[in-house]
Amino acid sequence: MNQLEALKTHTTVVADTGDFLQLAQFKPQDATTNPSLILKAVQKPEYAPLLSETVAAHKGQALDVVMDHLLVRFGQEILKHVPGRVSTEVDARLSFDTAATVARARRIMALYEAQGIGRDRVLIKIASTWEGIQAAAELEKEGIRCNLTLLFAFCQAVACGQAGVQLISPFVGRIYDWYKKSAGANWVEADNAGANDPGVKSVTAIYNHYKKHGIRTEVMGASFRNVSQITALAGCDLLTISPDLLAQLAATEAPLPQALNADVAKTMDLPAVSFDEASFRLALNEDAMATEKLAEGIRAFCADALKLEALMLKA
Repeated sequence: MNQLEALKTHTTVVADTGDFLQLAQFKPQDATTNPSLILKAVQKPEYAPLLSETVAAHKGQALDVVMDHLLVRFGQEILKHVPGRVSTEVDARLSFDTAATVARARRIMALYEAQGIGRDRVLIKIASTWEGIQAAAELEKEGIRCNLTLLFAFCQAVACGQAGVQLISPFVGRIYDWYKKSAGANWVEADNAGANDPGVKSVTAIYNHYKKHGIRTEVMGASFRNVSQITALAGCDLLTISPDLLAQLAATEAPLPQALNADVAKTMDLPAVSFDEASFRLALNEDAMATEKLAEGIRAFCADALKLEALMLKA
């Protein structure tokens, strides 16, 4: 049994890609996308027709409408290759606008439903700002399931649990990046690997808190830099992994024991925690890493949305 097969015995494996032609070889349960991944995909010759066809079919409509049609078109194709769900992201430029996020999410879901795809197969990705979390709370009440992304802080995870969101995507690699950069010459890789990786520690704390307190929100570790980060989170509800790292796992036959365990978490002495808007904003502000990485992530997704719009105008 290779490590990918072994991981699937502990955790639901999700592919993090817009390149749906790669999916068959790894047989993931679900798939996730984001503006950066879609931008990367449409610049490949095999996916360029999807862009031109979508733009032609919706010529004269507002760019944001064409964008949602493109995202849903990719989602449709991905769902032909996975048995589970696809995550499709709301425009990051709406990250601080609850009402606009709700409206955009409803429109994306309506586009899927118009293609005969049910709500059980789609997760709407939303940035884990306070406004995004409140939008997700409203959407969940309507039966629109959400994936809260760009999650770096424990307070974000707690607020998502309180909102009753379906799934969160705490980022491992970007947390690791921040601490490594912050430490500079003092960083010792061996001391910060595996279970000691700062990103792994963050997801582990969130997972244990959820399981201890019976929070139904699914935890899906995301944004991995290396295989050791993945193997250290074996047992997490889900892990979304890039095709390159899926290939590395599939090529390795070393043992892969379960690292996270819900039954063990239930025995831990972990206090209940809750946040209102003021305490959430203060906690996030106190976490320099999370504040910086959240802002950086939103900026990057906004920039890639603009690049995608530029490509649509040229198509």
